[in-house]
Amino acid sequence: MDLTYGLVTGILFGIFLQRSEVLRHDRQLGALRLRDMTIVKFMLSTVVVAMVGVYLLVDLEMAKLSVKPLVLGGNIVGGLAFGLGWGLLGYCPGTSLGALGEGRWDALWGILGSLCGAALYAEAYPAMKATLLTWGDFGKVTLPQLLGVNHWVVIVPMVAGALLLFRWFERKGL
Repeated sequence: MDLTYGLVTGILFGIFLQRSEVLRHDRQLGALRLRDMTIVKFMLSTVVVAMVGVYLLVDLEMAKLSVKPLVLGGNIVGGLAFGLGWGLLGYCPGTSLGALGEGRWDALWGILGSLCGAALYAEAYPAMKATLLTWGDFGKVTLPQLLGVNHWVVIVPMVAGALLLFRWFERKGL
């Protein structure tokens, strides 16, 4: 049943990606140039809804939070590689799959690049495990745990900040 939920959720997310036009190359470049905030609004709203939903389910004891370790070395290098690929191609891995589904064959290069990057990571993992993936290792921790506060003390200002940012984007025509 979990696979069915994942499939349905993935299909719905793909539909939302397509309908919100975040799969379009010009939207991707607009986001990179800070001239079109469609993608930022889409992803930030996704993060905020997920943040509220996940912690609500955890508080109601309907779900359990599985936290991954915070390792700054891996996050920084991975983020730079992700950003470089997105900047060069104009698609991130998720949107490249959606764009290919819409018939944009240029996105295939991004998919192939993602697969090559995953293969390189798998090959380099043993060496990185002893070096890069130990730099800035904070363990399995969340931002509320780091701050020593209840998670809603972080979530409520994040939601308010996102709403204010959305309003500012709309006023600026972004």
